[in-house]
Amino acid sequence: MEKVIYLAGGCFWGCQKYFDLMDGVLETQVGYANGPTENPTYEQVKREHTGHAETVRVVYDPEALPLSKLLDAYFRVIDPTAVNHQGEDYGIQYRTGIYYTDPADAPAVTHALTALAARYDRPLAVENKPLENFYPAEEYHQKYLQKHPDGYCHIHFD
Repeated sequence: MEKVIYLAGGCFWGCQKYFDLMDGVLETQVGYANGPTENPTYEQVKREHTGHAETVRVVYDPEALPLSKLLDAYFRVIDPTAVNHQGEDYGIQYRTGIYYTDPADAPAVTHALTALAARYDRPLAVENKPLENFYPAEEYHQKYLQKHPDGYCHIHFD
């Protein structure tokens, strides 16, 4: 059985590579989530402020990688208190968020965020909501850091 969750963690290039390296992740795809514009392009998201978040669609095997472990890994590569930015990237498209399609995932997401919040003295900025929409990004963004290993990323791969 496989499950799907959508994770916004700033620039989607590094997040995709990070998730691709995880045992239990079966497939990833970068795209634009939870904005009002249908089928936005990267340029629209970047310059026209469409309200979408750069997001990674993560297909995973919950037997090999439970959602709680996947979320713990996600939390390690984001600043969960940063509002509309990660690393050197600023704008609403770089906000953090956990977007689920299975309502049964909602309690696990809420539990993980509650546990995370206890470790911070500032409020979390991670959205927790159902997926409203997801539009795959252009092909040149898919697996970008595999194609361009020296590309910018707020996640450090050592």
